Amino acid sequence: MDTNDYQKNTNIIGRENLSMALIKALLAFFFFGSLALGIIVALMTGWAVFWLGLLCYAVGIFYAGGPKPLSSLPVGELLSGLTMGYIIFLICVYINSSQAFIWSFSNLATTFLIALPNTLLIANLMLANNTCDLEEDEANHRFTIVHYIGKKAALIWWTLSLILSFIAIIVSVILGLLSPIMLLILLIVPLMIKFAKPYLQKQVKRETFICSVKILMVFQLVQVLLLFISLIRF
Repeated sequence: MDTNDYQKNTNIIGRENLSMALIKALLAFFFFGSLALGIIVALMTGWAVFWLGLLCYAVGIFYAGGPKPLSSLPVGELLSGLTMGYIIFLICVYINSSQAFIWSFSNLATTFLIALPNTLLIANLMLANNTCDLEEDEANHRFTIVHYIGKKAALIWWTLSLILSFIAIIVSVILGLLSPIMLLILLIVPLMIKFAKPYLQKQVKRETFICSVKILMVFQLVQVLLLFISLIRF
């Protein structure tokens, strides 16, 4: 597949004939708007927010931009999972407890364990995308982690990450980090299996990639609802 074909038929900008002027205007608006808000929040809470946010910015910009985007390298899953799943969660914790928050290994480990399910499932979303796009990515010289480990290993990794997401919730409850109410999330395991089966049977972008999206959305929705209930209950 050549670059022109990819830009016209695969990339959403070319495929949907989107205006480049509009895209650039939106990019500038969201970039500078979020930057201004981030600086305001940093001034109100502490500069840790600024530096953590800057790290997320860098990953977000270079994930799809530049001559060699991070998404085309074998680190895409790791970086997207850590930034969107963990670091953004850490920023939220810090903002809401900046006066009492201590930057210790214990606190960082605690927040990491609680954020681990989202970290894994967001990384899984990228992994599923790269697994579905393996042949196309290789044709366009995009060598993701799936290129190096193969589809079979990628599917095993994807499955284990889904299982570990539930285990992380159980461990967090056992350690007293989360309310026992959070164990109700285990009730959605059958639904997760139902969502996972079509994707594990065949990895086709237009047909089964949505399975990974459904898993992430349902898991996060139930997780937030249970967290809200646990805050009211306790």
